[in-house]
Amino acid sequence: MHQKGCNTLHKMYPLLVMAMLFFVTSSSLQAEESVSWEQCVSEAVKAHPDLYSALALVQQAEADKRITQGALLPQLSFGVNSAENGSIGNGAGSSSALSYSLSAQQLLYDGCKTSNQIASNAEAIKAAQFNYNAVSANLRFALRSAFTQLLKAQDLVGLTVEIAERRKNNVRLISLRYQGGREHIGSLRQAEADLAQAQFEVSQARRGLVLAQTNLASALGRDMHQPIRVQSAFKASDLTDAKPNLAELAKNHPLFQQLDTRSKAARFDLEVSRSAFSPQISLTSSVGRGAFDRLPTDAVDWSAGVTVSVPIYEGGSARARVAKARAYLSQQNAQEKSGYLVLYNALEQSWKSFQDARQLVLVQTKQLEAAAERSKISNAQYSNGLVTFNDWVIIENNLVNAKKNLLNAEADMLIAEAQWIQSKGGALEGQQE
Repeated sequence: MHQKGCNTLHKMYPLLVMAMLFFVTSSSLQAEESVSWEQCVSEAVKAHPDLYSALALVQQAEADKRITQGALLPQLSFGVNSAENGSIGNGAGSSSALSYSLSAQQLLYDGCKTSNQIASNAEAIKAAQFNYNAVSANLRFALRSAFTQLLKAQDLVGLTVEIAERRKNNVRLISLRYQGGREHIGSLRQAEADLAQAQFEVSQARRGLVLAQTNLASALGRDMHQPIRVQSAFKASDLTDAKPNLAELAKNHPLFQQLDTRSKAARFDLEVSRSAFSPQISLTSSVGRGAFDRLPTDAVDWSAGVTVSVPIYEGGSARARVAKARAYLSQQNAQEKSGYLVLYNALEQSWKSFQDARQLVLVQTKQLEAAAERSKISNAQYSNGLVTFNDWVIIENNLVNAKKNLLNAEADMLIAEAQWIQSKGGALEGQQE
C-alpha cells in the first residue's frame, strides 16, 4: 500500500507542479495593474507632490495680500500694567499700581503705499497661479514621456521575443543545410551569433520594461512601485497640419504670463518705494486709566487725535530703495522680453520636430512593408538555393531593423507631440486624450 501510494504521488507530481506554476502565474498577472492615459492624468493631478508645492506658493501669495490689507483696517490693542513701588530705609513702605488702556489706530493716508503694495500682491498671486500652470505643463510632459516609454517597452519585449524566435528558426534551417553540405560553417556561426544577440535583446528589453514601470510610477507621484501595464496605441491626437500663430501661443504661455505679472508687480513696488517720501496720517484714540492703587469706579482717561509723520532725512536709504526698485523693474522687463524669445524658439523647434516625427512614422511604415515582402521572397529563394546566405541574411537583418525603426519612430512621435503641447503651455488638467 505504501509503495502504491508513493507511485501515485510520483505520477501526480508533474500535475501538482503545473498547478502551482499556474497559480503563481495567475497571481502575477492579477498583480499587474493596467491603466489608461486618462487614469494616469487623473491620478497625477490628485497625488503628484510638484502640484501641491506649486499650489502652496499660490496660497502663500494670497496670505501675503491679506497681511498687507490688514494695514487698512483699524488696529486695536489692550494693555494692562501692574507694578510694585517701594523704598528702603526707616519708614520705608511700598505701594501697588495698576493701569490699563485700550488703543485704536486707523490709517488715513500713506501716499498710496499700502494700496500699491496690495496691487503688487495681487500680481504676485497671478504669477503664482501661472507658475502652477507651468509646473502642470512640465508634469504633463514628464508623465506623457514615461507613459510612452512604458508603451514602447511593452511592445519591445514582444518584438524582441518574436525576433529571437525567428533567429532560432534560422539557426535550425542553416544547421540542416550545413549538415547536408549546402552551407559552410561560417554561415552557421553567424546565425548562432545573431541568435545570441537576439536573446540578449530579449533580456535587455525585459529589464527596460521594469525600469519604464518604475519611471511611470514616479511620474504618477506614487511612493510604492508595482508592475504597471498601460493601455494605448501609437497614435497622435494633434493632427493639425497648418502651422499655428506661434507669437500668440508664446504670449499665452504660462511662463510668459508669469514674467508679465512680475513686471507689473515690479511697477507697483517702484511706486511703493516712492511713497517713502510721502507723509503718513493716522487717526489715534485710547481709553483707560493711569497708575492707581485700587480699581476705580468712576474716572476714566481718554484721548483722540491725528498723528502726522513726515520723513525728513533717512541717510539716503529711501532714494537707494527707489533706485533699487527701478533697476529691478528694468530687470523684469528684460527677462520678459528674453522669455518671449526663448518660448518662441521652443515653439518653432517643437513644431518642426513633431511634424518630422509624424512623417517619419509614415516612411518607416512603408519601409517595414517593403522589408516584409522582400523577406518572404528571399526566404523562398534561399530555400531553393537561388540566393546566397550573405544576400539572404542582409534582407533578414533589414526586416528586423525595420520593425525596430518603426517602433522607435512611433514612440518618438508621441514624445514629440508631448513636447509640442508643453511648448504651448498645455497643462495636465484638461489634456486627457
